[in-house]
Amino acid sequence: MSTDTLFSRQYFADPVGTVRSIRPFGPVHPAVLPNGVPVWVVTDYDDARVALTDDRVRKAWEPLSEIMRRKLAEAGQPAQLSAFFSHNMLVQDPPDHTRLRKLLSKDFTRQRMESLRPRIEQIATDLLDALPTGEPVDLVEAFAFKLPMIVICELLGVPQDRWEPMRAWSQALMGEASPQENLEASRQMTALFRDLVERKRVEPGGDLLSALVHASDNEDRLTEDEVVNNAILLVVAGHETTVNLIGSGAELLLREHDTRRRLVAEPGLVPKAVEELLRLSSPLAIATTRFTAQAITFGDVTVPAGEILLVALGGANRDPSRFDNPDELQLDRGPGHLAFGHGIHHCIGAGLARIEGEIALHQLLHRFPGYVGAVPAEQLRRRRSFMVSGFRELPVILAP
Repeated sequence: MSTDTLFSRQYFADPVGTVRSIRPFGPVHPAVLPNGVPVWVVTDYDDARVALTDDRVRKAWEPLSEIMRRKLAEAGQPAQLSAFFSHNMLVQDPPDHTRLRKLLSKDFTRQRMESLRPRIEQIATDLLDALPTGEPVDLVEAFAFKLPMIVICELLGVPQDRWEPMRAWSQALMGEASPQENLEASRQMTALFRDLVERKRVEPGGDLLSALVHASDNEDRLTEDEVVNNAILLVVAGHETTVNLIGSGAELLLREHDTRRRLVAEPGLVPKAVEELLRLSSPLAIATTRFTAQAITFGDVTVPAGEILLVALGGANRDPSRFDNPDELQLDRGPGHLAFGHGIHHCIGAGLARIEGEIALHQLLHRFPGYVGAVPAEQLRRRRSFMVSGFRELPVILAP
């Protein structure tokens, strides 16, 4: 397979179909990112689980950033990296990852996430109340984006006048901008959180950022860089998954009429629907970047040490060797999707994303069970990011 096949224009228009088309060529594929960096991409379920857990595949930011800078320079790109390649737990291996996760996980308990449910329900209600009926409205812009962004910003204590810039910065960091725009977004987001950290240090509140500033475990504390970079991680990861879950879920239910009617009649099935929508839509299409610390073999292909390795969660979640009729929405399908990753880097905010998705879809279906698309499906534009999967907009017409 040609190395330029995967991340072509076709991929951004139809990521699921593109991954399906290369599956016969094996479980791992050489490819080139839009910025010219060569990578290897794992697409099959069993091999994805291996890549997400095997000690030969690592995430430590120092060697990872060194490899990335070298490959960027070789591709003729600026050898500068965004805040995603810094002191956050997504680019750390044990014991550093273990330490960071332990300090952060105290504020991501199931009990605390469940305690947010009433507030999330109120936010969803307010957003739906504000939507016009009988005329086209962009469900991504007016609902799918705003709900998780408000939730994560309120949770962290980010001032309301900074919520809108957060969206543009987040999209840039997720690969929907030029390298220069990515770096500028990284600088601005970092500056904002450094300022907020200083404020929370002097006048802590009941928000999560204050908790991170003062988090400790036997006198172990997060450094300022760790607080800032993990806050950026939480904003980006804390809303991106849910934006695309809600948007893609609402779009899929435009076509899945029987499932929609069943969910309206049996709202208790919505949590199962969320799991299946996570599998089918895979909001994070490609897991965050890893590298091969040692050579590792998938099928009959060996990826050498020192290579960038990406895991196509969307491909793994539709692998026919793991899921029967993988392209069908089945509410009675058992667990096992990799939408939130697997192993020690399993998404720390998965519980919050599930709650937001359940509330959003339940309220949308309860309030507007007969919503219809405002444009033909072929006119919908997908997000132009190799990492995330979703729609830029979803014009619909709502009826009371």
